[in-house]
Amino acid sequence: MANFRRTRTAAVTGAAVAALVLPFLPKVEGTVLRGYRDPIGVVTACSGHTLTAALGKAYTPEQCAELLDVDTAEHAAGVLRCTPGLQGRTGPLAAATSFAFNVGTGAYCRSTMARLFNAGDYVNGCNELLKWTYAGGRQLPGLVKRRQAELAICKGVA
Repeated sequence: MANFRRTRTAAVTGAAVAALVLPFLPKVEGTVLRGYRDPIGVVTACSGHTLTAALGKAYTPEQCAELLDVDTAEHAAGVLRCTPGLQGRTGPLAAATSFAFNVGTGAYCRSTMARLFNAGDYVNGCNELLKWTYAGGRQLPGLVKRRQAELAICKGVA
């Protein structure tokens, strides 16, 4: 198991959240060592990196691990800015970080999920994950599975 105490993500979220989310994201995002177009046409590389991904560019596993850590830490920081009450709540923070990694921090912060978390309603906040299974106007089986896994993490049963 990797040492999550030394990651950017652990510095933002704590080691427990990093230990959940950093191995989880490559499982649900997949890891492709080159730039490619995702199912809705966004240029992506490694395990969901989009910011500087270049179509066709080759990436090493080490570069992908670094991009994952930087991207995850940035999304976790965004999640905590709009839902500060998640700090110290391992499952909900890990699930919200994974969700924001997938849909963007802005979409997360505007979501009913974030509003419920801010109101202290963690059960219904977690349940909101299951409503986000569409991309490009169609339900994607991979998103259904991902949201179910995020729900288990959110509720602390993963």
